[in-house]
Amino acid sequence: MNGRYHLTPRALRTWAAAAAVTLLMGGATWHSMAVTSAADEAVQAVAQPKAAPVTHAVAAGRDSYADVVDMVSPAVVTVHASGRARVRDTQFQLPDDDFLRRFFGQNGIDPRRLPRPRENALGSGVVVSSDGYILTNNHVVEGADDISIDFTDGRTMTAKLVGTDNLSDLALLKVAGSDFRAIKMGDSNAVRVGDIVLAVGNPLNVGQTVTMGIISAKGRSAPGPGNGSYEDFLQTDAPINHGNSGGALVNLKGELVGINSQIVSVSEGNIGIGFAIPANMAKRVMDDLRTSGKVTRSQLGIGVQNVSPDMAANLGFKGTGGVIVSSVTPGSAAEHAGLKVGDVITSLNGQPVRDMNTLRNRVAEAAPGSNAELVIFRDGAEKKVTAKLEELDVRRLSRNGEDPLEPGKPGSGDRTALGISVSPMTPELAQRLGVPRTTKGLVVQDVDPDGRAVDAGIREGDIIQEVNRQPVASVEELRAAVRQSADKPALLLINREGTTIFATVKPANG
Repeated sequence: MNGRYHLTPRALRTWAAAAAVTLLMGGATWHSMAVTSAADEAVQAVAQPKAAPVTHAVAAGRDSYADVVDMVSPAVVTVHASGRARVRDTQFQLPDDDFLRRFFGQNGIDPRRLPRPRENALGSGVVVSSDGYILTNNHVVEGADDISIDFTDGRTMTAKLVGTDNLSDLALLKVAGSDFRAIKMGDSNAVRVGDIVLAVGNPLNVGQTVTMGIISAKGRSAPGPGNGSYEDFLQTDAPINHGNSGGALVNLKGELVGINSQIVSVSEGNIGIGFAIPANMAKRVMDDLRTSGKVTRSQLGIGVQNVSPDMAANLGFKGTGGVIVSSVTPGSAAEHAGLKVGDVITSLNGQPVRDMNTLRNRVAEAAPGSNAELVIFRDGAEKKVTAKLEELDVRRLSRNGEDPLEPGKPGSGDRTALGISVSPMTPELAQRLGVPRTTKGLVVQDVDPDGRAVDAGIREGDIIQEVNRQPVASVEELRAAVRQSADKPALLLINREGTTIFATVKPANG
């Protein structure tokens, strides 16, 4: 049989019976384990049916932003900027030492003769056109004389600065070439609070990084005192850190809705409060810089403040929002239109004015020479006025960030019911405070830390010019005006370092 075994039908039946007995007696351990495992699996299958195996991924159903990232990441670049450190004479003042004076000369060191170290800045940028225009933040490239761009494909190219706009913190760069991957500009006005967004940039120079969050708020301005900038930020909790400045904030269509600009932090790190310049504002600035190298804006020629509840109560204003005019520039569009200090502007060209940001940005966006239709609240009634807007002269903007004035010594004025000590303005005081000699009012010489004025933010060196829209030039006039306020907050017009602002002091029983 050629070495092969041949089993007859009877032998087969005998072998099968023996195998069955062996299984029943546990003679084969692996057979026993197999039977037990099969039994357990059968029980488990009854208790919890198995899901059908996934044979392919459903692209539209996966939880991923990879397609959006693939679309936008080539258009987000790293910006390297370097320049000579700025020199300030005060950094090189010599101590009062005869030896040093003899050694360096009577006039000390000339800072211009000293070598200045180079300062380096790192940020991000967004390619906005296929011919190599790149948007970034002004603070990334300010003062730079050497700018280079790192692309995601490994190329590094030198960039030319086309123009900057300090008031919006934007700058436009250009690299030579064509066929660059550019991002699509989105409509930031259409963004809604709660929309998912991605922040793309190079934080802390670790390399391109993508983070995810939502739009937390719209129409934000940076915390703290204003610096004259045009701010209408989108707020997001998408993590943004140093180096993200100038990077892209995109929606899930891959459209640019903002240029990442600032973070609010107590530790120099991200705490979930980031600000981005809206794409619509960035596009307008970019177009102006590209065509003329500068940004053209309009102005009314007024100083304004948001209307607080105390101000509204004093004025009898029942509306919501609005801004109060705290100063009118002589010869400005506002003065020609008849606007006055104390007017509350509630509407511009048929659109409600919510706050200072709303008014400032809408005026700036209008063309110089165009008409602005304003609705104002004055003396208990609404009134319509028309102002012909003029072009903004940046040189006329008030300087900010200067050292605060040193308050003068307490004068002879006695303490009033407001909790302040004041002195009538004199030419000498005006010179000391840096205001025109013709300035009228009362100079605050001392503020009671437990008085009502300190709660209103009044401080030493302030010049009180009006109370409840009436000029005051003596302590008696101040007292009389405050008494007339009765149970309403007193509205004070204050000249602080040459800028007039309103402050409200609550009544004594408030």
